[in-house]
Amino acid sequence: MNFAAELGIDLGTANLLVYRRGKGIVLNEPTVVAMSVNNGRILAVGNEAREMLGRTPGNITAVRPLKDGVIADYSTTLKMLEYILNKTCGNRRLFRPTALICVPSGVTNVERRAVITAAQDAGARHAMTIEEPMAAAIGAGLPIDSAGGNMVIDIGGGTTDIAVLSLGGIVTSSSLRIGGNKLDEAIVRHIRNVYNLMIGEPTAEEIKIKIGSAYPLPQELRMEIRGRDLVAGLPKTVEVTSDEIREALSEPILAIAERLCRILEETPPELASDIIERGITMTGGGALLRGLDQLLNSKTDIPVRVADNPLNCVAIGTGKALEELDAIRLSGAITKV
Repeated sequence: MNFAAELGIDLGTANLLVYRRGKGIVLNEPTVVAMSVNNGRILAVGNEAREMLGRTPGNITAVRPLKDGVIADYSTTLKMLEYILNKTCGNRRLFRPTALICVPSGVTNVERRAVITAAQDAGARHAMTIEEPMAAAIGAGLPIDSAGGNMVIDIGGGTTDIAVLSLGGIVTSSSLRIGGNKLDEAIVRHIRNVYNLMIGEPTAEEIKIKIGSAYPLPQELRMEIRGRDLVAGLPKTVEVTSDEIREALSEPILAIAERLCRILEETPPELASDIIERGITMTGGGALLRGLDQLLNSKTDIPVRVADNPLNCVAIGTGKALEELDAIRLSGAITKV
């Protein structure tokens, strides 16, 4: 009998989810770490650390250790993974856990090896990676084992992964380093250029969630925002509308649409006909942007749907992959360096 915990980890740029086999999702927190500048000690991880973003004194720094879906700060990521294992498996473990970690489909071997090494150094006995679109498709319940084409778009915080899957494997895929964070940056840039107002990342994300859209709305929305006037240097309040935010988001969103069209062009004809019939499935937090499904449908003439529970699809798929590890490993989607 195997007493070691088996964990599926969605190590996202914006959010961190952990699926424990037999228990479901046991951790869902922002990928933010607050550290002491003096000695490097971790002071907070997740929700508590996110509250500190942009509000810390000089002796504390709050950082996101992942950028564009890959490790940007190895030592901080290592400490964060140690925190994850301790929180989900306990500080005193008789058996070291097995970890299956999601990575974008476009990662290099060096980036993949860094993820595996960090997990092992943090306390995992075995560490493997699975490509995000495969995990997203499994979590969304797509029939990827059948001899038919399935298309999935996973829009996370740091990357957008697009893939066509058939017979349990990825036929063609692409990864863009565009995600929710790039959308937030586009909003910050727009507010600064148009209103001479400086806002932070949390405010930009709030704007995106409350009034952001990719396609014209039946009734446009309005929202008051507060920031620092770059001319006077004083706090200031302005009102923004959903149509101007849509214009601000158009560049990164159209880049996703163009890459989707390119992948469809590269898809074998038989699988393309399956996709026309079955449609395209969107997962990840970016899938919740209003009208994004309508925009992609208008660009491709293919039905686009948002998966049930899109935020958790990758984590759920990683957990399900743990249960069919050998079969999925044969497909080449799981890598152990």
